[in-house]
Amino acid sequence: MGYAVVLGEALVDLLDSERDGERVYRQAIGGGPLNVAVGVARLGGAAQFVGSLGDDVLGGRIRAFLSAVDVGVAGAVTVPAPTTLAVVTYAGPEPDFRFYGEPVSYGLLGPDDLDLAQLEGADVLYCGSIVLLQPRTLAAARRAWSLATGLRVFDPNVRPRLLDGPAALEGLREVVAEFAAGAHLVKLSAADAGLLYPGEPVEGVAAYLRELGAATVVVTLGAAGAVLAAADADPVRVPAPKVDAIDATGAGDSVMAALIADLLVDGEPDSPAGWVERVAFALRVAGLVCESPGGATAMPTRADVERRFPS
Repeated sequence: MGYAVVLGEALVDLLDSERDGERVYRQAIGGGPLNVAVGVARLGGAAQFVGSLGDDVLGGRIRAFLSAVDVGVAGAVTVPAPTTLAVVTYAGPEPDFRFYGEPVSYGLLGPDDLDLAQLEGADVLYCGSIVLLQPRTLAAARRAWSLATGLRVFDPNVRPRLLDGPAALEGLREVVAEFAAGAHLVKLSAADAGLLYPGEPVEGVAAYLRELGAATVVVTLGAAGAVLAAADADPVRVPAPKVDAIDATGAGDSVMAALIADLLVDGEPDSPAGWVERVAFALRVAGLVCESPGGATAMPTRADVERRFPS
């Protein structure tokens, strides 16, 4: 089995919580792509994280955490900036993110920082998330995308608080179209789809991304499961298992992690039915993540998934 390269951000989440009647912030290592890399490793795949980490204690903690969970960090560069903080508040199970730190520590990976041999040897390359809003890291992602010889997977992971008006949204839409055109798999949430293509039904968004060139598109719908558009079949809905959700942080990332882990084992399914099975498994992984607090730390193993959802 080969390995996946996951290019994107790692940062520290400060989760708004309560202890002994006082508001406190619980520290957690986060970033959508970091969650994906950890999820792949927990599910038995080999993952390499590629991104920029701050030169402070928090950046060191991120690097140590990744190493401890068997995610490779040879492609993670340390940069002269404090680690970006994401303050996470809740008005329900869905988190709201606000980002602090300038310059953003995760946005300083440049094209020249890439390990070309590592990229060319990868069976799967993931690009996406908020690093695409940073010109330097966007240039690195474009270079990685052009060098990849394996399967290319993409997740826009839109954070509306980082979009400064209609021009920024239009710019992101163009970047999404560019990456989707060369992707073997695109995963996005219904919230991403609603922000990028307002008023479009999710099936329509999936079909549009396939028209652009994406081979397979998965749109996650939270508790309602996912929409899958694969091959030339019409988009279908894949149901999610019933779970007792307490924290949706990392759920979408775990869907992507499960799909990547299966791509590493068996490559692309040869039929839409094969994709339905893969997405159903990924939704079981996400269901389990929603039953635990935290993002990266909630990523399960295959044995955990089997225990919770016996086949």
